[in-house]
Amino acid sequence: MASLQLNTEQKKTLIDIAKETIKSAVNKKNIPDFKIGDPALNLKCGAFVTIHKNGNLRGCIGHIIGTTALYKTITKMAVEAALHDPRFGPVMPGELGDIDIEISVLSPFEKISDITEIEVGVHGLFIKNGYYQGLLLPQVATEYNWDRKEFLEHTCQKAGLPRDCYMRESCEIFIFSATVFGEKDLASD
Repeated sequence: MASLQLNTEQKKTLIDIAKETIKSAVNKKNIPDFKIGDPALNLKCGAFVTIHKNGNLRGCIGHIIGTTALYKTITKMAVEAALHDPRFGPVMPGELGDIDIEISVLSPFEKISDITEIEVGVHGLFIKNGYYQGLLLPQVATEYNWDRKEFLEHTCQKAGLPRDCYMRESCEIFIFSATVFGEKDLASD
């Protein structure tokens, strides 16, 4: 389960796309029509765009399965995270100077049958039971200092399921890895 390896220039390109897209969307301007020739940025990968304001979550939306070129997924998810995360109101123009962007590029999912395969801080979780499904990125467990059980319980909750749902036979558990990077990471490069 290898995540996509991106070099610093590719990461900066994706961050720049997300920033420019968010700026345009928030200011109600046309989203630029980016033309990216880099083969890695044209791979079909799932990805999330996360927005933080002063260190606090301000928006996070993603597409878990790659259906379009990565840079196009980033463009779309940047708009969604800025304007349509149901947990927050839309980002306003006056906030643009206070936000930081983080991108998570997802590996393909791998179904597991033994929860001991989950490596907290390395794997993200996707849990599915019937029509209910929830996903938490690998960095979430690390940010909250969760152990494996807590990570599973919170992913079940995110899916709208009971916290112990992961123990049911009907519950499907998938792991994935992610290449995660943000503006702050790239500022030091």
